[in-house]
Amino acid sequence: AMATVRLQAASWGKTAGTKAERLREEGMKLCASRGRRKLGCWAGRSQLIGLIAWNCGVLSGVGAFRVPTTCLVSLSKTARRCRPFSSLTSARESFMSMSIEQTELEGFYWQGGDTMKVPRVLHAENRRKVLESMRKQGVGEGMIVVEGGKDLNRADTDHTLLFRQESNFHYLFGAGFPDCLGAIEVSSGRSILFVPRQPDSYSVWMGSPPSLEDLKTIYCVDEVLYTSELPSYIASKKPSTIYTYGGQNSDSGNLGQAASFKGIENFQKDDRKLHFALYESRVIKSETEIEVIKYANKISSLAHVEVMKHCKPGIYEYQLESIFQHFCYFNGGMRNLAYTGICASGKNAAILHYGHAGAPNNRQLGEGDIVLNDLGAEYYCYASDITCSFPVSGKFSQEQKKIYEAVLDAKESVIARARPGVSWVEMHELTERIIAKHLLEIGVLKGNLEDIIKAEVPAVFMPHGLGHNLGLETHDVGGYPPGSVRACRPGLRSLRNVRPLQAGMVLTVEPGCYFIRSELEKAMNDPIKSCHIVAGQLEKYMEFGGVRLEDNIVVTENGVDNLTKVPRGITELENVIGHAYR
Repeated sequence: AMATVRLQAASWGKTAGTKAERLREEGMKLCASRGRRKLGCWAGRSQLIGLIAWNCGVLSGVGAFRVPTTCLVSLSKTARRCRPFSSLTSARESFMSMSIEQTELEGFYWQGGDTMKVPRVLHAENRRKVLESMRKQGVGEGMIVVEGGKDLNRADTDHTLLFRQESNFHYLFGAGFPDCLGAIEVSSGRSILFVPRQPDSYSVWMGSPPSLEDLKTIYCVDEVLYTSELPSYIASKKPSTIYTYGGQNSDSGNLGQAASFKGIENFQKDDRKLHFALYESRVIKSETEIEVIKYANKISSLAHVEVMKHCKPGIYEYQLESIFQHFCYFNGGMRNLAYTGICASGKNAAILHYGHAGAPNNRQLGEGDIVLNDLGAEYYCYASDITCSFPVSGKFSQEQKKIYEAVLDAKESVIARARPGVSWVEMHELTERIIAKHLLEIGVLKGNLEDIIKAEVPAVFMPHGLGHNLGLETHDVGGYPPGSVRACRPGLRSLRNVRPLQAGMVLTVEPGCYFIRSELEKAMNDPIKSCHIVAGQLEKYMEFGGVRLEDNIVVTENGVDNLTKVPRGITELENVIGHAYR
């Protein structure tokens, strides 16, 4: 029950390439040959999908792969229900007028209105990539079993925390509710989603769950069964090996939770090969994944601008955070932030992960403060991660301007040089060099630039890494492939990716310059580092805080695309800050 199709499509109603154009032309020719513009009269599924994609902007080119026929049938049903159309414009309007429930049944994730429609066939492509990686490791048969996230209560109460799916499970299956398992037959690629059987009372408190048949259509899988049926299903297939997700996350150091079920001990089990396959697959994003991350960036970028417009002395950090959250949810259907928001003003901007429960974005903004907003929302579990720094008053002081321009120079220099084959480690070192050069010019540092770098002084001012992989997690997986060794020296040891850049990678570029009192005092007491620091000049910046500028980039064949669209120039920023009150 599988069919091979090519989906090469458009985002926001614009072409994604010549293949989408060709599919559109084929569809139009077919319509013309029939003498009328009715989507429902088409026989060619690939032409149908191509024209729907062109006019509705709901699919992204994800190449040729095997998709459950239920997904194709659902797209065909969409067209038939919408006919006849007097024009391609009315075709788009009819598709957009569908309810969220209808859209779910057509195999899309959508939050309604102008939010992005994400085709869930992207998970079929993800499964294909993982199986391809498994086969490269010599795995030709067996069964992959993965476990989704679980519902969690707050302490000993019955208050259920808002659920967010475990990222690897989302990557493979896309199911947005808890307590699921999934299985993939390695030899055939057949996918089975296992969902919890709910008690009769569930519909009273939580609403009626979709039928198994509807779930099969919604999530584009070959079969949906109850989790209680998993042991007998696996036993009936007699797999040679069960592959589960385990091993260590190289970014966090935490261990993955391998799937478990009654009777698994009766099978040979391997939790390493799937771990490797998932991480390798997630490092290189498909075109559809990039489009979702681009959407998350689009909304988050607009939200940052909205924050800038409403920034003024006297308001509180949490009010900036609130503006951002409201904008992303109200305009983008993005319920979750990708991470705990950082809205740091004044000296708080020198606290790298400010905003946690112990420092909850609650300082009042002062007239002469710099504010550092590190905020990003996620859509369909795909993250954005953007940082803007600017003066609360709307005008840069000379000191603020010099530090800001140092960080901006570093960011723009990395983006200009980044392309496939470039060492990310070298890009981090370039950042340190540029910021140190500016600090020399400002007079905070003294001596020879090479000696300053050799003394590891730049890491005093930028103790974190240049950037990290971005995807289903803010700090996404795969930055340290097997055999990689983490550096020991300050700054570089905090770098979260050491892979040379490859087309399809999505990363953050986030240089910063901070005046962290504890780090500066240690440096001043160090006999080597202190030789390069001008104490009198440094004292001017002790309460400064810091500046960080963070963009999200996707590596292309010839360079990078910057997905983040926020004001960065001095004049541009000064024209936006506080604009809501003018």
